[in-house]
Amino acid sequence: MKMKELKFQLLFIFLCALAFCCLCTATYSDGLMRIGLRKRQLDLDTLTAARTLRGRSAGRLRSSHLNGDSDVDIVHLKNYLDAQYFGVISIGTPPQNFTVVFDTGSSNLWVPSSKCYFSIACYLHGRYKASQSHTYIQNGKTCSIHYGSGSISGFFSQDNVQVGDLVVKDQVFIEATREGSLTFVLAKFDGILGLGFQEISVGNVTPVWYNMVDQGLVSEKVFSFWINRNQEAEDGGELVFGGVDPKHFKGEHTYVPVTRKGYWQLEMGDFLIGNHSTGFCKGGCAAIVDSGTSLLAGPTTVITQINHAIGAEGVLSMECKTVVSQYADLIWDLLTSGIQPELVCSQIGLCNFNGAHQASDGIEMVVDKQSMEGSANGQDILCTACEMAIVWIQNELRLNQTKELVFKYVNELCESLPSPMGESTIDCNDIGKMPNVSFTIGGKSFVLTPEQYILKVGEGDVAICISGFIALDVPRPRGPLWILGDVFMGAYHTVFDSGNLQIGFAEAA
Repeated sequence: MKMKELKFQLLFIFLCALAFCCLCTATYSDGLMRIGLRKRQLDLDTLTAARTLRGRSAGRLRSSHLNGDSDVDIVHLKNYLDAQYFGVISIGTPPQNFTVVFDTGSSNLWVPSSKCYFSIACYLHGRYKASQSHTYIQNGKTCSIHYGSGSISGFFSQDNVQVGDLVVKDQVFIEATREGSLTFVLAKFDGILGLGFQEISVGNVTPVWYNMVDQGLVSEKVFSFWINRNQEAEDGGELVFGGVDPKHFKGEHTYVPVTRKGYWQLEMGDFLIGNHSTGFCKGGCAAIVDSGTSLLAGPTTVITQINHAIGAEGVLSMECKTVVSQYADLIWDLLTSGIQPELVCSQIGLCNFNGAHQASDGIEMVVDKQSMEGSANGQDILCTACEMAIVWIQNELRLNQTKELVFKYVNELCESLPSPMGESTIDCNDIGKMPNVSFTIGGKSFVLTPEQYILKVGEGDVAICISGFIALDVPRPRGPLWILGDVFMGAYHTVFDSGNLQIGFAEAA
């Protein structure tokens, strides 16, 4: 096997099987209920399966009914992968065991049903058998959840759910009767247990965490994640229901309010590369803390700047180069004349007057990265490139750079645009030369070192390193949007406080 091909396969192993874990223990101590997470090693079957996923997206499309919003609030999140940290729960009496992802980015519990006859994925995973549980209560209302790479559909049922030693009575969950994607066939988990707010629960079902609290199973309305990023360690971390474990963090937590119930969403301030402000979030950006996302997702504009700063290799965007070569002087003149930056691209005819990507009818869509190359809608492509160039040029103008240096820098950023699947590779030997990156949350700087945001796959000559940052674009009014996934949560112990509607971060121990 050629070295280049082997490295390519290792990259896909990582993208498809990053941080697989399973339940280790569930014990009580100091009044806390703990779920231990253990890392699962990659195997040859994973390598074979990974090859079949080439070109597929692992993003998610979640729908919900939000109070005060339009009837349907859709956020199509592409180019990021579900965090693969697993635990075992049981449903029914006597208990039937299932491996689930504990996901703060969704709110429903679903597992495959024994009535799933026509999906291969169901036959490869544990299936719930209602007839074998004497605590089962029929519901039968049909439902579906749509994902970027497929969907699941089925019906609601009700039964007791055990998480560790806690038994949640009469929990409504989804019996999946169809899993319409190869993603689910290859998944190492049976289902998903959502830990988000009820506002994004399909069918407005009361989530498992809410019932834990309402049934008095935990002493505090708090759960916390400690994710162990030490590759040599056997344990992958712990999920603690009902409080926090002091052994999992150093110092004090910084708490910030939840700004929008649904996802665990907060307001994030300026984002820095080294000591250099990107300027992108100085006025504030929305961020979601999501244990169901392996990496760190952010707007393409900023991810491209990060890639450039750390020497990551992306794809050459001819559209971006076209904008710089043909319109850079005009953009420069308009910006230096004092025109509002958000009007520049429409003034020069590259965007519609109200913005080519403006959401309509209350439906929000993420720009599809795969359409950036070769899309038939050239106007949208050039508009996107122009909008990114505006941010880059405007930020360099604040530094009083000359026109020549600014244009040179923007051209280099064009060459650092992420690939269509969002990931970017770097030279493992350059990690020591890379800058820190910093998030401003609650007025405090949360720093990630290169060792924390670069992920290494493989060993020796076939080892590859990839950036922990991937591209995600959500248009206004919902975006710009950041997803703080396991790369961030691995560095910072995270507390989800539903009682006080706040999120806390402290340095992980």
